[in-house]
Amino acid sequence: MNSKERIIGALRREEIDRIPCFEWMIDQKVIDAIMPGGISYEEFSDRMDLDAMFIDIDYRKQPGPDGATVNEWGMVSKHTGEAHSFPIDGPIHNIDEFKTYTPPDAKDPYRYGTLEKMLEKYGDERAIVLHLNDVWSIPSRLMPFDDFIMMVMDEPDLVRDIVNMTVDVNIEMAREAAGRGVQIVSTGDDYAYNSGPMVSPAMFEDIFGDALYRVMGAFKEMGLYVIKHTDGNIMPIIDLIIDSGIDCLDPIDPVAGMNLGEIKRKYGERICIKGNVDCANTLTLHGVEETIGETKKCIETAGPGGGYILSSSNTIHASVKPENYTAMLDTWKKYRNYPISID
Repeated sequence: MNSKERIIGALRREEIDRIPCFEWMIDQKVIDAIMPGGISYEEFSDRMDLDAMFIDIDYRKQPGPDGATVNEWGMVSKHTGEAHSFPIDGPIHNIDEFKTYTPPDAKDPYRYGTLEKMLEKYGDERAIVLHLNDVWSIPSRLMPFDDFIMMVMDEPDLVRDIVNMTVDVNIEMAREAAGRGVQIVSTGDDYAYNSGPMVSPAMFEDIFGDALYRVMGAFKEMGLYVIKHTDGNIMPIIDLIIDSGIDCLDPIDPVAGMNLGEIKRKYGERICIKGNVDCANTLTLHGVEETIGETKKCIETAGPGGGYILSSSNTIHASVKPENYTAMLDTWKKYRNYPISID
C-alpha cells in the first residue's frame, strides 16, 4: 500500500496498514533546521515519508499600498515574516461594489501550474491534497474583517450573494482540478474562536448553511474526498459541518477545548479525524518527552479502528521546535502500524 492509497483508506475510515501523517504547512525554518540545504516543503515531505502534500491554487499578485500585495480576488495583504500574510482590505465594501465585481477566472490554466507539477512528480505515490475554500475565508477577506462581521448582521442577503459567488468559483476550480487527476480537496476556512463560532450558530446556519451544503455536495458529486479544516471551538456547529458531507475533520483544536477522544467516540463512524498534537503549546513551548507522550496519546486515542490521520493541531509553524517535530515523527513511525499497540 502506498501513501496515496493509505490516505484514501483513512478517509474511508478503514483500518489500513498504518496511520498516515502529513501537515498542511511546514515552515521553512523548521525544514532547514531538520534537513539543511534549502529543500522545499514537498521534498521534505517526500524524504520524511509523509503521506500527503498540500498544494494551493496559484493566484497572481501585484504590489499594493504601503508594501502590501493584492491578489486576483482583490484581497490586500501585508507580509508578516511568517508563511502566511495578513489580510487587511478588499474590493467589496457595499452592494454597488459587489455588482461590478469580477472574481478570478476558474478556468485560467495558470491556477493549476503548481498542482500539475506536483501531480506529475509525486502523484503516483503521495496523496496530493488541493487547498480550496468553502463559505467563510474568501468572503471575509474581500473587505476588512470587522466590516464583514457587521455586514453579516446588517446585510445578510448581500453576504449570502457574496458567499454564493465565491462558492461558484471554488466548485468550478474543483472541477478543473478533478479533471487533472486530483482526488482530495481540503477547505481551510476557520469558523471559530477558542470560545466558539465567530457568529451565533443560528446565524451561521441561516446565512452560510445552504452554501456549505452546496459546495460540499458539489465536491462529493465530482467523486472528491473532502477534508474540512477549521480551528477553534466548533462544537456548537459541528453537526452542521459533518452533515454537509465532509469525509474528514481537522484539526480538533486542543487550545479551544476540542477533545480528540470525544470526537472519535461521537463521530468516528461517520468521518475520519485528523490531528491534533498541540502546536501552540507542546510543540512550541515544551520538550521532547512531552511531545512523545502527547503523540502517543493521540495515536492511542484516535488510531484504533482506522479513520485517523496524525498531524499537529494546525501547522508546523516557525515557532515549533525542530527537535519536537522530529520527536513527533519518530514516535509516529514507532507506533503507527496496525494493530495499534502503545507500550
